[in-house]
Amino acid sequence: MIVLLPPSETKHPGGDGPPMRLDDLSYPELSPLRAALVDELVELSADPPECRRALGLSASQQIEIERNAALRSAPTMPAINRYTGVLYDALDIESLTGAAAGRARARLAVGSALFGILRADDSIPAYRLSATSKLPGRAALSTRWRPLLEPVLTRLAADELVVDLRSGSYAALGKVSDAVHVDVVSERLDGTRAVVSHFNKAHKGRLARALATSRSEPTDASAVATIARRAGMRVERKSNRLTIVVPA
Repeated sequence: MIVLLPPSETKHPGGDGPPMRLDDLSYPELSPLRAALVDELVELSADPPECRRALGLSASQQIEIERNAALRSAPTMPAINRYTGVLYDALDIESLTGAAAGRARARLAVGSALFGILRADDSIPAYRLSATSKLPGRAALSTRWRPLLEPVLTRLAADELVVDLRSGSYAALGKVSDAVHVDVVSERLDGTRAVVSHFNKAHKGRLARALATSRSEPTDASAVATIARRAGMRVERKSNRLTIVVPA
């Protein structure tokens, strides 16, 4: 099983790994576009006003531009430790030890606008590029990634069950055939429901942790739902789509 996570805009700084080597990352067939995007971000960082427009940054986020300028020389850390935020707080990878940590690092992957897809231990620097960023003079990132990324994801899904927890903009970079998809809804006392926005990341992080550390190896959506329920989550299933139901 592969649990495919969304990235986060915020990243832990620094790292103790050597500068990034694109050819050492998983799925080297993605290296040409990865290299092109790194070059474009480094070049774009030389023009801060244009960089802010392209990446949706404010004047106070100069550090993000500096990080992109240093992509080729910056220290690295494993991807699963690089990303921060609500989902990654709930996942809490740092607290895992022993066999649970090993299972998690083998099962977790991250979708990325810069790298396409990363496995947990792929070493990367801090960077800023979102799926909705519009690099000057270039086609949309979804247009550029889809022809390369979808064949990789299709092969991945042919070998293992993929639980796709990415948001819509990242899923648009490359769809996964036959993946298990997850929604989060809140239920009011009268039974009416609404889609959960911000806090869905926390619930998906909890689900990711349960799946990543489970001793069982699910092969379908029903088995994924069983693991989630054992973790105390209320889950409904319709075909390959699961809905986590939380109190409003």
